[in-house]
Amino acid sequence: MSITGLVACDGAQPVDVTKAEPGPIPASPQRSGDAQAGYDALVNRAVVTCGLPYDAYAASRGAPAPEYALAGRRGRNAELPYALTAFTAESGVELVTSNCLGCHAAPLNGELVIGLGNEFLDFTADPVMAVEGAGAYVEGEAEVAEWQRWADRLGAIAPWSMTDTIGANPAQAITLALMAHRDPDTLAWSDEPHVPLPSTEVLPASVPPWWNVGKKHAMFYNGEGRGDHVGYMMLASTTCTDSVAEAREIDAWFQDVRAYLATLEAPAYPYPVDTELAAQGERLFKAECTECHGRYGEHERYPNELVALDEVGTDPAMAEAAYQHADRFARWFNASFYGRNADAQPGLGYVAPPLDGIWATAPYLHNGSVPSLAALLESSERPRYWRFESAHPDYDQDALGWRYQRLEQGREPFASLEEQKWVYDTTRRGYGNQGHDFGDLLDDDERRALLEYLKTL
Repeated sequence: MSITGLVACDGAQPVDVTKAEPGPIPASPQRSGDAQAGYDALVNRAVVTCGLPYDAYAASRGAPAPEYALAGRRGRNAELPYALTAFTAESGVELVTSNCLGCHAAPLNGELVIGLGNEFLDFTADPVMAVEGAGAYVEGEAEVAEWQRWADRLGAIAPWSMTDTIGANPAQAITLALMAHRDPDTLAWSDEPHVPLPSTEVLPASVPPWWNVGKKHAMFYNGEGRGDHVGYMMLASTTCTDSVAEAREIDAWFQDVRAYLATLEAPAYPYPVDTELAAQGERLFKAECTECHGRYGEHERYPNELVALDEVGTDPAMAEAAYQHADRFARWFNASFYGRNADAQPGLGYVAPPLDGIWATAPYLHNGSVPSLAALLESSERPRYWRFESAHPDYDQDALGWRYQRLEQGREPFASLEEQKWVYDTTRRGYGNQGHDFGDLLDDDERRALLEYLKTL
């Protein structure tokens, strides 16, 4: 059953906003696409169509060589870091901009893994400072105009693009801020927002792995993002896409990107596995975990279950915020080009995710509040305050997660902001590590067996 309200912008036709109830999420047909063309588009085409002129980029940064090789990159892209894409604007100016891989690719065992969420990104700095600094290197009338357009957009959303904790991802807040500045019918940009902007209290989000795209009926943690997935996937284009015609052009090739993502597979666990212990864990998993997380192997099945907040018990802030603001932002999406074949449908719950490659995706829960799978399965072991040991921590083969330091206090003992931003404080709103306490019913031997089995997924 769903709750439907009729709401309207000033003078606009009312648009249905459907809020989802907990339970199974039905499948929706997805457009077919060319996976090979999708990969090529992902690594070579720009979904964000404004940026920094290349000459200014090279002058300000020295044009660093790519740290990781990315097959299929062509032309200027082959010279850029994987998180950046080059393209030529209609003005004839060559630009450099961010791309999807900045959040959705990360190094693992010395190799770049497409689809692995980057949990070590730093969004704590004010982006306006970097943009203004780069602007000092921009020369020429056309180049200045392109830089100014890019700077204006980033300046408008800067308060929603900053977190104060390493790894917390602000993508959701950025998207809502961009929606507020765009007319849903025409996608025209307005310096003044059309609807009230979201809170600048940016709630943390952990980046889910792309290799589960083919299994998921809804794109987001709270069951939001149903129907055609492409419209949601290309929402980053709202940074610079000022017309429906331009959005339609991006949509035409982004359906190939979605087809490529649906082919991704999780990386295999690279360390030894105790197969006998894993077999014990598999039996336990099938008895206790499949109702929400599904089955794996020969008879694979994923239930796509939206679990109510009072049942899963995890931090409710993200789900509650989306539910409460559906009158503005779900309505905008449903009325726009992006939502023409989709329905946002936020719900008061969280989707139990597929567990393919779960060993590689620490930290856990939708807000990245639990640093290891061992702590996820034993809630009393979850640290209240913690920090990763470094920006490139070692992998803990026993706990299944990146090695971290448990802290007795939060940020207070650390004198500098540089040190404080590494502290994850679970006492803050939206950062809580409570809930999902199903593993507390297991004994130590059962937990060890279950962890061993999870290595095999």
